[in-house]
Amino acid sequence: MEPSAGIIDAQSVRAAASVLAASCGYDGGKNVPGCKRHVITYTLGLLLVVAVTAANVGDRDAAVPLLQTLRSLHREITLIWADGGYTSGLINWAKEKIVLTLDVVKRTDDIEGFVVLPAVGW
Repeated sequence: MEPSAGIIDAQSVRAAASVLAASCGYDGGKNVPGCKRHVITYTLGLLLVVAVTAANVGDRDAAVPLLQTLRSLHREITLIWADGGYTSGLINWAKEKIVLTLDVVKRTDDIEGFVVLPAVGW
């Protein structure tokens, strides 16, 4: 069975003391100096595409090459769910340039902390 949908997200990780400062950045939103892991997984959690950047690289900026790589490796995937960090022109870019639906699942303003959101349309 081939995957038809996936999930994109990123995680900021503190750099170890042995990591060169030139390869690190600072994620101001999460107050984390270090690196950021950008991943796209299949709905079962299996990794499809991975990239590691400095922590100051934004989710939307890293998403473009990540989604392009996904498209070249997994043509069968037609839908990617994302959080609110992947809004803006990225949704239209994905639809027009790589024929991929990027569905941003937003949470309400009254929710704090980690909450599992429903996969609308799945």
